[in-house]
Amino acid sequence: MRAIARDFSFALRTLRKSPVFALTAIATIALGIGATTAIFSIVNAVLLRPLPYGNRDRLAFVTSDLTARGVSDFWVPPGDLADLRREVTAFDEAAMVNTFQFPLEDERGEAQMIRVASATTNLLRTLGVNVMLGRDFVPEEGTPLPPPPETPPGVQPAPPPPVVAILTHEFWQRQFGADRGVVGNTVRLGNASVHIVGVLEPGVRLHWFESANIESQPDMFFPLRVDFETASRINAIGRIVARLRPGATFAQAQEQVNALVTELRERFPIKETAGVRWRVEPMHPYLVATTRQPILTLMGAVLFVLLIACANVANLLLVRTSQRGRELAVRSALGGSRGSLVRQMLVESLVIAGAGALAGVALASGGIDLLRVIGPRNLPRLDQVSLDPAVLGFAVTAAVLSALAFGILPALRASRVDVADILRTGGRSGGLAGMGRWLRTGVVTAAVALAFVLLIGSGLMMRSFATLVRAEPGYDPAGLLTFNVGNTFEPAPEARDAAKRRLRDALGAIPGVTGVTAVGGLPLEGSSGSARWGPEEALNNPALFQQADTRVVLPGYFEVLRTRLLDGRVFTDADNTLNQTQVVVDDVFAAKAFPGVSAVGKQFVARVTGDQPTPWQIIGVVRHQRNTSLSADGRETIYFVNGTFGFGGGNTWVLRTNGEPARLAPAARAAVREVNARYLVNTVRPMTDLVDAARGPTRFALVCIGIFAVVAAVLASVGLYGVLATVVRQRTAEIGVRMAFGATGASVFRMVVSQGLRLSAIGVGVGLVGAFALTRVMRSMLVGVSPTDPVTFAGITALFLGVAALACWLPARRAARLDPLVALREE
Repeated sequence: MRAIARDFSFALRTLRKSPVFALTAIATIALGIGATTAIFSIVNAVLLRPLPYGNRDRLAFVTSDLTARGVSDFWVPPGDLADLRREVTAFDEAAMVNTFQFPLEDERGEAQMIRVASATTNLLRTLGVNVMLGRDFVPEEGTPLPPPPETPPGVQPAPPPPVVAILTHEFWQRQFGADRGVVGNTVRLGNASVHIVGVLEPGVRLHWFESANIESQPDMFFPLRVDFETASRINAIGRIVARLRPGATFAQAQEQVNALVTELRERFPIKETAGVRWRVEPMHPYLVATTRQPILTLMGAVLFVLLIACANVANLLLVRTSQRGRELAVRSALGGSRGSLVRQMLVESLVIAGAGALAGVALASGGIDLLRVIGPRNLPRLDQVSLDPAVLGFAVTAAVLSALAFGILPALRASRVDVADILRTGGRSGGLAGMGRWLRTGVVTAAVALAFVLLIGSGLMMRSFATLVRAEPGYDPAGLLTFNVGNTFEPAPEARDAAKRRLRDALGAIPGVTGVTAVGGLPLEGSSGSARWGPEEALNNPALFQQADTRVVLPGYFEVLRTRLLDGRVFTDADNTLNQTQVVVDDVFAAKAFPGVSAVGKQFVARVTGDQPTPWQIIGVVRHQRNTSLSADGRETIYFVNGTFGFGGGNTWVLRTNGEPARLAPAARAAVREVNARYLVNTVRPMTDLVDAARGPTRFALVCIGIFAVVAAVLASVGLYGVLATVVRQRTAEIGVRMAFGATGASVFRMVVSQGLRLSAIGVGVGLVGAFALTRVMRSMLVGVSPTDPVTFAGITALFLGVAALACWLPARRAARLDPLVALREE
């Protein structure tokens, strides 16, 4: 131990005498470790950290696919849950949940929108979540309430019994000041009384896959009051999570689920014609299924950066070792063994790596803050990314492995000194051939190859992002302000219609507003409805039914969003009536339903409300709006005017403005309050935010890989510059002789540049092979571009060779300007 302590002390003194070398090496390795640690923090939070549920290893999503209609991850009807609980014995619990927003009134009558989860009474037990105060739901609280008794005329009916609820810990602290006496109290939720029976432990989240549209952080849980034995087999209302029985496997559960679905398809023909299939997906793997590959790709990319940083530090150490030849020879002559020389050099590498790790962790802390800001919305648990002990342990491990990676070759090379030769030449090396020339050039070539692969990946992501920027969403998002208006409780359809008219008039009177409309769910928000539709023949042949998105809109919707009318007409105020049977469809629907002919005036059947499909007539065809993604068209859409279903939908308002939309947010809030002080305005945002969010995953990957590629290219260029600068320095006498015999500066310049470009060309060649193989893993991240896109490969090759030529230029310029007389005196 004393020997190692002496080695550390000597390493610190030696590095202190060479501050430029030390700072350069530490900064280089800090970049690599910092970037790698930042990305690993995402890997740890999203892929490695267990879900915060007591039964996490036994939890599974049970999700439905309508294979005949091309629909994945569909909701499940409540009636099917009863069969699942009864027939699938591999599960000991199965729960259903849905989430939504609702207005909460306090004792002063002031309201706010809160996030609510409506779930079966066993949801918390299924997940393994604990109640900190009070109690969990009991089964009786999930049974439907009996109908209220008839009251004689003139007698005030008794108020309905309060609904029970459990608060999340965060909402309990925020709304009730962590008052432990809140359990047993009653609050107002909309027009209902809510009796609080419990408070959850801190940090409870509903972790669901993105397309489930389940709110991850509810404020309050309610029991879902449904008689599942008699509930609908058609109206899909919830998402199912189940818990394996001890000793059961997911494969056994899937086998039993398959048998159940086969039985259900025989009992309910509509399930057969829809091609219903259920999948049992282990919770954590399925939760990260869409993000695993991009995250691992980013981790691979940043590891390339760390390897390039190690290569650069290894080159620095090789150069420094050649400069320390006399010192090493003296130590060897005085009895220093080869093992002691290797140990000393590795200790110096550990000191460099340790200092780099400390600086890298500081860089990673800032990088994590940046990742939280630019991270896409579909990245699970992004808010929980942090420098926790696991991440710090990774940084330490990365530092040790980096020290070995960049220190072992210089250490081994230094231990093989030729004492007699070095002492005879006074410590001067005969060139790189004497102290690892091939090692240095090989390391630089590898760094060039790695950097080139990263640049190719960055180029592909840039092409993908450009495709998304050019993608036509089906409307013009510029100048649109959107917000939700809640607490609009009017008892009758006529009152709801009048309220919407007053809101439209008040919002339209705001200076700078040029158009007003409302919709039941914004495009790209992923919140549209769904319905099955088909030709009239589908009534006798259900196999003809297909699935479409549905959207409830106020007249003026298409004009305000500037969605192009292709045929017929759009809704007017005269159409906005109860039980309207006329609809507008998009061009995707029209092409499917009536190919080659005008769809205007045609009829089809669709099941929207009720148990059976009903006829609808098309009055217009509009341009398709992308509902869930800019990278794919998605399903066809049917538009219903707001009055069709009693004026209850369409509470997301959209204002077309002639300026910056966000500036009108205060005026919009004031206008809504003037109509009704109880109305709540929330989720205020420009429409461009939704478009930006849809580009989020690609932009996130582009920014990360782009930063890594730039850093890698700079490090590789610096490494290439270092090799050539060393070549020029160690071949100064040779260059002097060449020039003395008539070589011109231009020929010397070409000699040095050609040597550097040969190294670069070899690295690019190796990188091309690697890029062709490795960029295929990026396929799921790319939009509108092939992983082997020739334009990207050609462009990046030309760009990288240009950067390499620039790195060669400086040492070549120095060599070309050497004075032969001065150069000949170097030896």
